[in-house]
Order: sequence, then structure tokens, then C-alpha cells
Amino acid sequence: MTPMASTLTVGFDLDMTLIDSRPGIRACYLALSERTGTFIDAELAVTRLGPPLVEELVHWFPAEQVPAMADLYREMYPSIAIAATPAMAGAREAVDAVRAAGGRTMVVTAKYEPNAKLHLAHLGIEPDVVVGDLWAEQKALALREYDAAVYVGDHVGDVRGARTAGALSVAVATGPCPAAELHAAGADVVLADLSAFPAWLAGYRAASRP
Repeated sequence: MTPMASTLTVGFDLDMTLIDSRPGIRACYLALSERTGTFIDAELAVTRLGPPLVEELVHWFPAEQVPAMADLYREMYPSIAIAATPAMAGAREAVDAVRAAGGRTMVVTAKYEPNAKLHLAHLGIEPDVVVGDLWAEQKALALREYDAAVYVGDHVGDVRGARTAGALSVAVATGPCPAAELHAAGADVVLADLSAFPAWLAGYRAASRP
């Protein structure tokens, strides 16, 4: 049996699952607004994190300007957002719990992959695999490639990605989607936050043993 088939692989979303990206993203939107002279309601923008950057930028810029604005935002992002972004409660412990169980961890996120890696390195969170630029059902591409059995996220898009991949959907109610909405979207498990994940994982592994 190959390691891919025998090793428990758990995927995690990034924004509002492993990191509280609101302070950094808010600051970056304000800087983009100042740089371009275009009003952006940064407080509103950070209430709907999850989808790709371009889906937010279309609210503030003409469609033909969005690709250039996305490039500018991503260029500004490292110097503004990385240091301002803390880990979510229980994030390190959740990743460590998978590793302690002999498993492999991966991060699958809609965020621009180089910036996702900067966040994780800054916070000292070290997944085995990081894949960026995938949203909702697209996340199943990476989850299937690495044979992920579980995917943990905060958004209904994460639930759809897990279900498309045939992975168990574990949702945390720490992002824009409340617990009831995550349940309704088809999440198999809904936790208040990642602090509850190590105990859940222990129970999941015990139930999975022959």
C-alpha cells in the first residue's frame, strides 16, 4: 500500500479557519483605496471573506480594472497584511494533532499561494502541502490529488469542496457562515472553533479503527 493511501491526510482552509485574516485584509483594502483613490468599504469586505479576491474587487472597480487591481493588491499584501494577521484559536494545536496521529496536513485556500505561504511561515504553522488559488468545488482537485480524508473550513464553499472530493466535511463557525448555515450546506461536523478539533480527531480515529 502506498503512503498516499495509508496515511491520514487532513486539509485545512486558511482565511478564518487557521488565520484571522480580517485585520491584515482590512489594512490592505484601505491601502489600496488610498493608492487608487477609489472608495472601498473595508469593514464590509472583511465580513464576506472566503471567495477569491476578484469576487470582492468587482464591487469596487470596473470589471476591466479588476485584474490590474488584483495584481496591485497582491503586490502590496506582504508588507501590510502578514504581520497584522494572527492565528485563530487552536490552529497550531489542530495541525499538531494531525501530525501527532501520524497524519499529513495540507492547506487548500482561495488565497494567492505565495501569500498563503508567507502567512503560515510567519505564524510558524508548517503543513506538509500548501495549495492556493482554489475555491469551493475547485478545492476538490487538490484534496483528491493528496487523498485527503477530511477537509476543515469555515465557509459553505469549503463544505462543497469537501463533498465534491468525497472527504469528510468538518466546519468551524469562525468565519462568515454561522453554524446553522454550515449544517444546512451539508457539513458532516460543525465545531465552534479549532480548539475542539484535537478531541474530535481522537474520536474520529478511534471510530475508524477496525
